[in-house]
Amino acid sequence: MRQWILKVHPADNVLVALTDLKPGEEVTYEGTTYKPSEFIPAKHKFAIDTLATGADIIMYGVLVGKAQHQIAAGGLLTTGNVKHAANSFMSEGHQYSWKQPDSSKFADRTFNGFHRADGSVGTANYWLIIPMVFCENRNVEVLQEALVKPLGYGRKKSYELKAQNLINKIKAGGSIDEVLFTEIEPENTVAGNARLFPNVDGIKFLNHSGGCGGIRQDSVTLCGLLAGYITHPNVAGATVLSLGCQNAQVSILEEEIKKRDPDFKKPLYILDQQKTGTEADLLDTAIRQTLAGLMQANQNTRKPAPLNKLTIGLECGGSDGFSGISANPAIGYTSDLLVSLGGSVILSEFPELCGVEQNIIDRCIDSEDAKRFTSLIRTYSQRAEEAGSGFDMNPSPGNIKDGLITDAIKSAGAAKKGGTSPVVDVLDYPEKVSRPGLNLLCTPGNDVESTTAEVGSGANIVLFTTGLGTPTGNPIAPVIKIASNTKLYNRMNDIIDINTGSIIEGDETIEQAGERILDYVIKVASGEIEISAVKHGQDDFIPWKRGVSL
Repeated sequence: MRQWILKVHPADNVLVALTDLKPGEEVTYEGTTYKPSEFIPAKHKFAIDTLATGADIIMYGVLVGKAQHQIAAGGLLTTGNVKHAANSFMSEGHQYSWKQPDSSKFADRTFNGFHRADGSVGTANYWLIIPMVFCENRNVEVLQEALVKPLGYGRKKSYELKAQNLINKIKAGGSIDEVLFTEIEPENTVAGNARLFPNVDGIKFLNHSGGCGGIRQDSVTLCGLLAGYITHPNVAGATVLSLGCQNAQVSILEEEIKKRDPDFKKPLYILDQQKTGTEADLLDTAIRQTLAGLMQANQNTRKPAPLNKLTIGLECGGSDGFSGISANPAIGYTSDLLVSLGGSVILSEFPELCGVEQNIIDRCIDSEDAKRFTSLIRTYSQRAEEAGSGFDMNPSPGNIKDGLITDAIKSAGAAKKGGTSPVVDVLDYPEKVSRPGLNLLCTPGNDVESTTAEVGSGANIVLFTTGLGTPTGNPIAPVIKIASNTKLYNRMNDIIDINTGSIIEGDETIEQAGERILDYVIKVASGEIEISAVKHGQDDFIPWKRGVSL
């Protein structure tokens, strides 16, 4: 049944408007009637009772702000009358018990994936071409031009055709308003050119701006991230281009690969331009070796695998006031289901755990993990403050406009992505997931940096919730976009895959949505569904430079 307001937690002293509420309009929740004193836009919050100046504002059962001045009962919470505040926390946790969800209907399910020598299973099969330093980006682009379309991985560029129609009209002296376009959907192959290697999903190019300059630790971290991609279950092998003199030396990359896969057996071709000589020789060798690697990669085919071979990254971006009560709790339940089945999940975005740190600490199985989480998040917060910022500056203008007016409100809702299962490991960027269960990974809240990191740590699928809409994807892992509200899903369904607005509308429970999402994940992992980000070639890849980004 459709409700008009929601009290997220019994201890809350604010209510969420699920639709626009007029001043004086009476609305009822669980037998109690409330009357907003002013217009309350959907997704925003209003006070249950009068809040005095300095009063705590509680939502999700935690402190999310302080009243800057008195807020009348039924009054709208805004950035003008509320300031960020969050609970303090200690590194010591409390005893935690977890009630596992009923996952019996998924107990015998499998997905069809690509099995690797190290025992991991990929949801896709890609070849990588990677520069060790930004100086090699142009050579990588040349290889992209030389290989993608001839091998059948190009897509029809409908907008080029549309632009050409407009240009021809202008040349003929006509009006561009007279041009009518016929939709031309992107295709998986260039017309008349089928894939030469049908079992290889594509060649992906990880251009970046790092590898030299900065501090040496930046290069070591970058090598760790690149090693995470090379050893990733969705990757068959890689071609690596090195200039030779950069800080990110090949020897560091090789050491990082061994950390993640001591018995590494994938085809890996590393070329040093300063040793090879001419650009022509470098590119000729790279093309020959890449084609040889693709022939090997094409021999791998999809085979059944248990769901415990899935590692799901949990991400949110362009969040709104519904994200924390629909999409995020829904994938939180999906997370709990997968954990109960023996799979792994990754919760990252440390600036968006502000205010719920103690809850996270209490869920850590190992006291050392609790201490490490405490150290990582405090150090991160301190560095942000030293740079003239802070976690309280995390919400974007879009977040604030749609009801996430403090970082603690945003964070308390964002943390719902992690479900309720115990924390089995705490990882620092760019460490690899090695334990089944809920893993914490230190990353910024920046959508692409965090998604890039989760995949580098082993996520072979990412669940990405959004309330405002975003096209974010990843070169090698499917990023499934999940709308928090039906209006967004209907408006941007070319880039959104799943709608959880049904929860807001009362047509579906969080648990039902979570099960529906896991069923969808299994189909994506098996190659049965091509998600929007993959369809559009949304290959976002941004390494995180520590201390710069929230």
